[in-house]
Amino acid sequence: WQSLRIPIEEDWCSTTDRPGYLRLVGRESLASRHRQSLVARRVRHFTCRAGCSMEFEPEHFGQMAGLVAFYNVENWFYLHVTHDEQLGRVLRLGVNDNAEYAEPMEPVSLGERRCLVLALTMADGTLRFATGASRDGKTDWQPVGPELDATQLSDEYVRGWGFTGGFVGLCCQDLWTTAARWADFDWFEYAADR
Repeated sequence: WQSLRIPIEEDWCSTTDRPGYLRLVGRESLASRHRQSLVARRVRHFTCRAGCSMEFEPEHFGQMAGLVAFYNVENWFYLHVTHDEQLGRVLRLGVNDNAEYAEPMEPVSLGERRCLVLALTMADGTLRFATGASRDGKTDWQPVGPELDATQLSDEYVRGWGFTGGFVGLCCQDLWTTAARWADFDWFEYAADR
């Protein structure tokens, strides 16, 4: 696991606050160059998948947590849970393309679902998010949002500076309160697909 510019410390990334879970305490936005709550692992395969199980109870649209495919603060894809004033807890997809932010889908209401499974697959230069629910030990996956251009997470694509390569990971933001909201992640997996 790697963090962005700062060491991983218990005050924002804890395995003891809720034993058996990774708790990320929300901090600054994914566009911040300072105090992010982001832990990620390097993408090492052209064809791969990653996923996580999470619980998060946002009270404001400035509170978010989820699964991210990240190159730098200007280039990322972020499937996240947040709050919508009309719909309550929702799933949103944020895309930052050379510092131009867009949301290529309408928010999806989560209703009473507390535990959420998020996933992504990368293959043939594309990236696709999905969400699912476990039934009888198997996950029933549903695609979320459009097919995205995974080459955006490459050294050749980024504008100005690049050498880190792509990452996938977990993150949490709280842009609303000083007593930050947290997200609990039960598991994360990354695997190469052949």
